[in-house]
Amino acid sequence: MIIKPEISGVVARSAHPLGCEKAILQQIDYVKKAVPIKQGPKRVLIIGASSGFGLAARIALTFGGANADTIGVSFERGPSEKGVGSAGFYNNLYFKQQAEAAGRIAVNIQADAFSPQTKEDVIEAIETYFEGEVDLIIYSVASGVRPNYQTGEVWRSAIKPIGESVKGASISLEHDKWLDGELSPASDEEIEGTLKVMGGDDWEAWVDALINSESIAQGCKTVAFSYMGPELTHPIYLDGTLGRAKIDLHQTSHSLHLKLANFDGGAYATVCKALVTKASVFIPGLTPYLMALYQVMKQKGTHEGCIEQMQRLFTTKLYGVDKVPVDCERLVRIDDLELDVATQNEVAELVKAMNQNNFQQIGDYVGLKREFMQLNGFEFDDVDYQTDIDLQKLVATLSDQD
Repeated sequence: MIIKPEISGVVARSAHPLGCEKAILQQIDYVKKAVPIKQGPKRVLIIGASSGFGLAARIALTFGGANADTIGVSFERGPSEKGVGSAGFYNNLYFKQQAEAAGRIAVNIQADAFSPQTKEDVIEAIETYFEGEVDLIIYSVASGVRPNYQTGEVWRSAIKPIGESVKGASISLEHDKWLDGELSPASDEEIEGTLKVMGGDDWEAWVDALINSESIAQGCKTVAFSYMGPELTHPIYLDGTLGRAKIDLHQTSHSLHLKLANFDGGAYATVCKALVTKASVFIPGLTPYLMALYQVMKQKGTHEGCIEQMQRLFTTKLYGVDKVPVDCERLVRIDDLELDVATQNEVAELVKAMNQNNFQQIGDYVGLKREFMQLNGFEFDDVDYQTDIDLQKLVATLSDQD
C-alpha cells in the first residue's frame, strides 16, 4: 500500500515506517558524532520509550557512548484493519534492529505502563536480561488517561488553567489555521485527574516495585522529564493543571531521592526545553510560543531537538560529573538555552506581534509542522513515499530478527 499522511486537528492518523526508520538512523548518526557519554549506565529501563524524550534517551544511551542495554516499555498499536499503526510501534522495531546489530540487548515490552502486571513483566525481564538489576530508570510517559486497576475507574487529564479562564491561540495542523480560543478553569475533579495521570504517583510506584523486587543496582539513578517554561507560558502551563502535575512530579523526585540514597543513587526531575512532541501540540497557547521560540533559537544557533537535549543531559548533567548539578529546587535544568534572557526577549516580541494573518511568516511554522510530520515518519527528503509497502510482511521481517 501507498501510505499517505492523515492529520485530524493535531492528531496524526497515519505513520510511515520508512520515515520512522530514517528518524531512528538520523538520531543514531547524531549521537555517534557527538561528545560521548562517559561513565554511563549499562542496564537501562525506559518507561515510555517509543517517541520523544524517552526514545531519544534510549538512542543516546545505546549509541552515544554508554553502550547501554535497554528495556523499553510503551503502549503502541501495530497495523490492523483500522490503520497502519502508530509511529512508536515502528520506532520500537527499528530501534531494536539497530541496537541488536550493534551487539546490544534491546527488549521491547508492549503494554500499559500503569498496569501492575506490566511492572511484574518488566521485573521478570530485568531478571532474565539484566541479571536482576537496573542502573538507570527513565520515566517518560505521556498519556491522557490512566486506568485505576484497583477500582476500575479511569482518571483523565485536562489541559486547563486553574482559578480563571485563559485566552490563547492554537494551530490546526490539519488546515494550517490559527484558532483563537478561551479555556475555562479546571474543576477539582479535573485537577485531581491530571495529577494522577501526569504527576509523580506512577513514577514512584515503578521505583517502589523495583526496590521491593531487589531490582535496583548500586548507584542507580531515576529521571523523569518536566517542563516549566518562561513567564509567557505560565498561565496555561505552570499555573494550570499541567503545572500542578509537574510540581507533584518534582516533589516525587525528592521522596525517591531519599529512597535511592540507600543504594548510593538518586532521583531527578529534569526540566527540558519546549519542543514539538505528540503531547505538546495539544496544549492551547503553546504553539505560537513554539513557533517564535524555534524562529529565534534557530537564528541564534541554539535550537535543540529531543536527541540533542538527551545527549547533552547525559554528558554534562547526569554522568561523567562529580556531582549532578541542580538548581535551588533540586531540579536538573536542560532548558537553559531556551530561558536565555536575550532569547526570551525576542520570543516575547514575536509572540506579541503574531496573529492569524502573519503567524506563518514571522514564526517558524514551516519548521514546527515539518517536525510534527517527521514524528510520524513523513517529510524526510530522501524517503520514497511512493513505495508500495506490505505492512504485514515488513513487521514479520523485523519481528523475525528478535
